[in-house]
Amino acid sequence: MSIPIVRTVAELRKAVAEWRKQDLKVAVVPTMGALHEGHLSLVRAALDRADRVIVTLFVNPKQFNSAADLAAYPRTEHEDAAKLAPLGAHMLYAPFASEMYPEGFATTVSVAGVSEGLCGAYRPGHFDGVATVVAKLFLQTGADLAFFGEKDFQQLHVVRRIARDLDIPIEIVACPTVREEDSLAMSSRNVRLSASERQVAPRLAAILSMRPSASPGARRST
Repeated sequence: MSIPIVRTVAELRKAVAEWRKQDLKVAVVPTMGALHEGHLSLVRAALDRADRVIVTLFVNPKQFNSAADLAAYPRTEHEDAAKLAPLGAHMLYAPFASEMYPEGFATTVSVAGVSEGLCGAYRPGHFDGVATVVAKLFLQTGADLAFFGEKDFQQLHVVRRIARDLDIPIEIVACPTVREEDSLAMSSRNVRLSASERQVAPRLAAILSMRPSASPGARRST
């Protein structure tokens, strides 16, 4: 069993056009590869709600703040395709950078407000890169539904704003964060944590889950 791999917009749109002739509902699950159970949960959710599911795999250079970080990002297309095939996903769209950003490409999608602060404050230009590639993927696939994990919460809000502001007829479906046994949110970047960092990282989830205790001098209401 294998999953068809498509590299060009033309091939992608030809396949989607055939599905449309059959009045099939299409979903897209955008990823940068190095798939883990969190990604696969999105694919399963998409398969529950759509007749055809496209998983995209594109390590988007426009959302990286450093060349070193881009170069170090894990690339595991063969393994990713092997994980997707048993699930029944219908296509892996894995374009080259030259297909997504051909010579002379000069457009950037920028989302104000929700992209500012939080992660956006420490990664200038990151969400512009996310917004640009996601807008392209929505328009290239023409999907009815798009599935994103709540782990990247700020990104989720950016994506929703793109669809709303640009009148892209797609429903954004948010799915719960999938965690490791020690509560660390699953992420493709976890493999880059050192042993000591990997031990510390799960504490973040525990801290965020803590409820603030009442101050020692606080009085109970009666």
